[in-house]
Amino acid sequence: MKVQTLKAIQHSGHDQDTVHTAGWIRTIRKSKNVSFFELHDGTQLSTTQCVVDNTSALSQVVDTLTLGSCVRLTGILKTGLDGKHHMEIHVKDLWVEGIADDDFPLQKKRHSFEYLRTIPHLRARTNTFNAVFRTRSILTRAIQNFLYDHDFVYIQAPAITTTDAEGGGEVFRITTLNPEKDHQHFADDFFKKTAYLSVTGQLNLEPFITGFRNVYTFGPSFRAEKSNTSRHVAEFWQVEPEMAFVGLEEMMDIIEAMTKYIITFTLKHAPDEMVFFDTFIEKGVLEKLHATVQEPYARITYTEAISRLEEHADCFKVPTTWEGGLLSEHEHFLTDVIYKKPVFVTDYPKEQKAFYMLVNDDQKTVGATDLLFPKIGEVVGASERESRHDVLKQRILECGLDLDTYQWYLDTRRFGTCQHSGFGIGIERLLRYITGMENIRDVIAYPRTPGSAEF
Repeated sequence: MKVQTLKAIQHSGHDQDTVHTAGWIRTIRKSKNVSFFELHDGTQLSTTQCVVDNTSALSQVVDTLTLGSCVRLTGILKTGLDGKHHMEIHVKDLWVEGIADDDFPLQKKRHSFEYLRTIPHLRARTNTFNAVFRTRSILTRAIQNFLYDHDFVYIQAPAITTTDAEGGGEVFRITTLNPEKDHQHFADDFFKKTAYLSVTGQLNLEPFITGFRNVYTFGPSFRAEKSNTSRHVAEFWQVEPEMAFVGLEEMMDIIEAMTKYIITFTLKHAPDEMVFFDTFIEKGVLEKLHATVQEPYARITYTEAISRLEEHADCFKVPTTWEGGLLSEHEHFLTDVIYKKPVFVTDYPKEQKAFYMLVNDDQKTVGATDLLFPKIGEVVGASERESRHDVLKQRILECGLDLDTYQWYLDTRRFGTCQHSGFGIGIERLLRYITGMENIRDVIAYPRTPGSAEF
């Protein structure tokens, strides 16, 4: 017999229907004549109440049930009488698929996020993380929809690369050599050269604009940045579009339209989850998101940002200077205090940005932008790419990078280059903004951080 989902039963079922379903027990209440348990099958945030007559033979089965156990059942659908449940199931047959041991970690009490991070393989069975990961799935669908509707072609960039695209050196090297036994050079390794887990798919993606005009890649990125903060993980996901014949201003229009589409789509397709976040995670998150999609984002240059921040110098632990860059406290002040909404900051000093970004006419700044969100900081990094061969070559040298390693990338500027731009959206950071979750480790299934790579 086909197992019906609880979502389908609640949305399409009728009083007195016979249903066959399955799921995991969230709570159990037993009285003299009747027992109740809440069943959850992952198809919706809410549970379904199941009722068992203790005078029936099923009472012996109910006596064996524990929190977290998996059951399959057949029953009669009836309208709930307690005002809390849309429909409840009066159980006629009950089978145990898998009993949960008595030491099942998710007993009926509130668990801290810190504790739940120690059991990431189980935390999706809590309301919070069930809501988080369903919302993440919907957010991912929104990204794909937007890009498909705007004629972007999906390219799968490699996870293994031989170039450090950001030039910061914070990369994970991969090797088949055993450091305790092998004392060979990387020339003796699997790829015959040094290889890394990819920091970004951008460099590999850029050449495809000459074949398809608008392309994107979507997948995990890896950075060996030893930052134990609520904003950083070593493995994270980002979507990276690249576009031919697009400059910085037009790209910011696209970024704003895309992020607003993602938020709007999520609000529409995850209504129960968003109410949950508004109730239990961040009061007012729904109002915040509706305001975000209705108001235009602020746009300022880096130099203007420094000037505005210098007017509030006594508010910062570290003073703002043009050379010193924007620290987290400065970014938050821009978004949370001055503008109270997302802010594009453009034209950063070239020393603070990667070699591939377009050098502006002033020779001091680059055609780049970071999109900062309130309470989060940078969610999107973007730039017009440097298309001039000689300027790009000089920037590679200025950044102290090996010219031979990037020769293939330079070649793309010799064979029919064009104006082009691209950006990356950090999925976990955008998801934090949408859900109100404070820690990035709570919006990714298995967080990888310095000193921690469990499971």
